[in-house]
Amino acid sequence: MDSEDIRRQWADRTGEYSPAYYAHYGPNETSEAIGQYLEDTVGRDAAVLEVGCSSGRHLAHLLERGFGTLAGVEVNNEAMVVMEDTYPDLAKQGSFYIDAIEDVVGEFDDGAFDAVYSVETLQHIHPEAEWVFAELARITDLMITVENEGDGDHDSDGELEVTHVNDEFPLYHRDWGRVFTDVGCIEVATLPLGRDTMRAFRTNLE
Repeated sequence: MDSEDIRRQWADRTGEYSPAYYAHYGPNETSEAIGQYLEDTVGRDAAVLEVGCSSGRHLAHLLERGFGTLAGVEVNNEAMVVMEDTYPDLAKQGSFYIDAIEDVVGEFDDGAFDAVYSVETLQHIHPEAEWVFAELARITDLMITVENEGDGDHDSDGELEVTHVNDEFPLYHRDWGRVFTDVGCIEVATLPLGRDTMRAFRTNLE
């Protein structure tokens, strides 16, 4: 399976792990953790982007907390339809890009956002598209990852542990601390969140 195959699978996703699926469950403890961290660091006036926002459950939580400048990237066209029905205020106020991360990130200026975050999204980026990580660091001052890192025993030679979700699409268990420090960031916070690990990186180091 190559990078284009993975993007196509998520673009066409229905049922489990689709925008409707995530809207059904709504905001959760991850939403709360991200919201609290952003409040404590960049504040509610910050411009915030979520990559892989689906129907917007985490962004909707930020809107409820008083964040007003919100944006999202999502490859699945169904996301906006579900968002307009489930989170109409977010759909009206936010800015959304319905396309693959790889096809959008290059359009943003350096430091376009005060914070960018992902929740179980970057873990699906194919190895041939890993250039995206440096691009994400380029467009923000604060990068937050909430991703499944596997058993944490990452090979020093950079070999990826790969599992498959429901025997369908691949999940690449990366050492996100290494990924973003390798592109010049400094890790400033780490928080275990169940099966995932939340990490925060400062990217504007001048």
